[in-house]
Amino acid sequence: MRKVADCREHPSESQCTLTISGEEDEVVQAAAEHAVSVHGHTDSPELREQIRSMLKDEKT
Repeated sequence: MRKVADCREHPSESQCTLTISGEEDEVVQAAAEHAVSVHGHTDSPELREQIRSMLKDEKT
């Protein structure tokens, strides 16, 4: 099942509207890179687990 990470569900100063969808590991990787480069987070196992826990199934 494809997964989705949607920045609109997590308020930020930048009011980011990015949505990432794909296979779970791909989405976690891309969302972690985005969180670091755009939102100033530090890439860590904890960040990736937090992202993984917030993923939703993609609706078709």
